[in-house]
Amino acid sequence: MVSVDNLEDNTKFAQMHEADYPILSDVSKAMATAYGVLSPAGLARRWTFYIAPDGKILHIDKTVAPASSGPDMVKKLGELNIAKR
Repeated sequence: MVSVDNLEDNTKFAQMHEADYPILSDVSKAMATAYGVLSPAGLARRWTFYIAPDGKILHIDKTVAPASSGPDMVKKLGELNIAKR
């Protein structure tokens, strides 16, 4: 996960939600801009990018639902024939 929030805010978020995944801070907003997710308000849109090991973007989900994002990602990975490790 990448957020435009600072490291301190991301750390608090991760602790509060017991996140078991890394949260990167993009405070310069360079990555958000490069991926086209930066909104006019300066916030990052909540999109999921499915990226192959070779760097090719396989799919972009622009309708992420936070409450079901985990199962939604598992389903999409299956549809993309991404093998479980």
